[in-house]
Amino acid sequence: MYRLLLSLVAVLLSQSIWAKDYRFLQQINLPDNHSVLQVAEGENEPRSIGSYSIRLYGGHNPDFPLDDFITGLIVAREGVVERVFNIDGNGDGIGEVVVVIRSAGSGGYLTFDVFDWQNQQLKRIFSLSDLPPKADPVVEVKRVMRKP
Repeated sequence: MYRLLLSLVAVLLSQSIWAKDYRFLQQINLPDNHSVLQVAEGENEPRSIGSYSIRLYGGHNPDFPLDDFITGLIVAREGVVERVFNIDGNGDGIGEVVVVIRSAGSGGYLTFDVFDWQNQQLKRIFSLSDLPPKADPVVEVKRVMRKP
């Protein structure tokens, strides 16, 4: 019995130590030279559907950029978060953050969620969905943001 219990504990420990967390997690520095934005798929959720968090930090201490949380959002997703980047979509000198999500189905369609992060606030300003798998997020976001 003792050996069985020890074997079970060893297996559980090896799985928890060696199990990889394949969820998306990315941190980007914003162009104001100190703010940091972090995007992460929800813990323990399937990769194909669930949520993601987007969090804004002050980033004033470069040794501990995530010490000063400012604000954040939890957003539903249908697909896998693929990447995050900052862009000035409308040419006004103020950047927006784009979260790129790819559907898990056979079509691989894209969704681009666009956020404004100014004045220590974070808000989703629009979302583009059901875009072709090879759509360029920069081109699509600029197209929408520069409409009169």
